[in-house]
Amino acid sequence: MNKRRCTAIVLAAGSGSRMKSDVAKQYMLLRGRPLIWYALQAVEESSVIDDCILVTGAEDISYVKEEIVARYGLRKVTAVIAGGKERYDSVYNALQAIADGDMTNPEHNGYVFIHDGARPFLTEEILKRCLAEVEKTGACVAGMPVKDTIKIADSDGYAVQTPERSLVWQIQTPQVFEIPLITAAYESLMQSRDRQTADGQGITDDAMVVERFTGHRVKLVQGSYENIKITTPEDLVIAEALLQHNELSE
Repeated sequence: MNKRRCTAIVLAAGSGSRMKSDVAKQYMLLRGRPLIWYALQAVEESSVIDDCILVTGAEDISYVKEEIVARYGLRKVTAVIAGGKERYDSVYNALQAIADGDMTNPEHNGYVFIHDGARPFLTEEILKRCLAEVEKTGACVAGMPVKDTIKIADSDGYAVQTPERSLVWQIQTPQVFEIPLITAAYESLMQSRDRQTADGQGITDDAMVVERFTGHRVKLVQGSYENIKITTPEDLVIAEALLQHNELSE
């Protein structure tokens, strides 16, 4: 069976306010390269991914095209587009780019791999596991079982429930879907966004959109405990250590 076309959506439109820096976190240097480069390079070298949409702030598009895409020869990045106010706005904009035929080789029946640009430790193994699962189920997300005991708290900060640890996963990216499925889910979300905002049910990942608006079940796929998201200054220290460890292990 021929592989369907696989398009990566790499999200890099955040402000990175929790990094306590004037530089957006996706452009902060990690071992001399912008943080966003690591995920993009994994996409560039992957046998799974065919092309990539990079979503960034509207004011950063020229910089990203010149200083990241062109400078590092990222040929799979065939579109750099502006994101939106929320994460789901950015994903929706990227899905619209696919629907509008803005990609070099649009494949409306392929798969989309949605990945946080602030996760620099994306690997070919993770991408292959996700591809194998999405081909069977139509929707999957990378994640790992939690290591710690989790408590559910009430509004006053009291523990009210302790879920069985073996059933609790920490969700990562990529999150991978058949394009018609994720597009239909996001169209439904955008049409009902006012209601979603009013009832306080925030959307924090793409799996939630698919689950809530299509009822399609989403399969969990093993990611990696190294597949961390860089959110705070402490995360950069961990990332530096992981890179050094991986270099020594090669």
